[in-house]
Amino acid sequence: MMARMRVTDSADEIATGHVLFEVCGPVATITLNRPERRNALSMAANAHLHGLWSTIDADPTIRAVVLTSADCGTFCAGMDLKEAAEIRQRTGKDILDLLADPFYERMRHVQVPIIAAMTGHFTAAGMVLAANADMRVGLAGTQGGITEARVGRGTPWAANMVAMLPQAVMMELVTTAEMLPVERFHALGFVNAIEPTPEAVRAKAAVMAHTIARNAPLSVKAGKAGLLASGDYGANAGYAISKALHSVVYASEDAREGPRAFAEKRAPNWLGR
Repeated sequence: MMARMRVTDSADEIATGHVLFEVCGPVATITLNRPERRNALSMAANAHLHGLWSTIDADPTIRAVVLTSADCGTFCAGMDLKEAAEIRQRTGKDILDLLADPFYERMRHVQVPIIAAMTGHFTAAGMVLAANADMRVGLAGTQGGITEARVGRGTPWAANMVAMLPQAVMMELVTTAEMLPVERFHALGFVNAIEPTPEAVRAKAAVMAHTIARNAPLSVKAGKAGLLASGDYGANAGYAISKALHSVVYASEDAREGPRAFAEKRAPNWLGR
């Protein structure tokens, strides 16, 4: 199936190509593309990423997303601190005050699952992107961390990660600003799989994405939203929200198509309704 490649919506992105966006069948791939800056996120890249989440939600053919980056040894080194310093000197403003979504919160509400294919070290905003993804594939021998304390920045977004990692580990990450091996994140359940090469990381994430895409889209969306609700509101409230979300699933045509296809020994034809 031919891929649909989209690079940018802005003049700055046309010139720099900081973020690439490709849709191939039911899977969209977003690639951070600044290897010369360890895939640090410029203001332009932040703006483009923010817009892409709505683009994905508006396209019913997209069933899963892979978020990856150009090979340079680092998945994402965080925000572009050089650009941040220049903005502070020129305008007197902190770069976060100029971003529409400085902590990538919109990413957490994308309807379809997002898999972070982390082809290198991940820290600062790279860790935020990893945490806001729904699943993660890491590269053997790399490290991840929350290093903001080293440069006088903050970590309000780390509060959400207490539902993903033990509090003692989170306290270690936030206060020491030291990096931990990806193998430890895997042992703690934060990383789903570890692969030996960047190519294998992306391949594993693609297999996961296409496996998701084969399933009933309403079931996948409701399943994702229900789990996130439990993390946000607690088990009892999350369960109530999840039941309400799934009422649409049980009433759908796809809920009838699945058993029918099983009985007829054929692949289901999901309609998403």
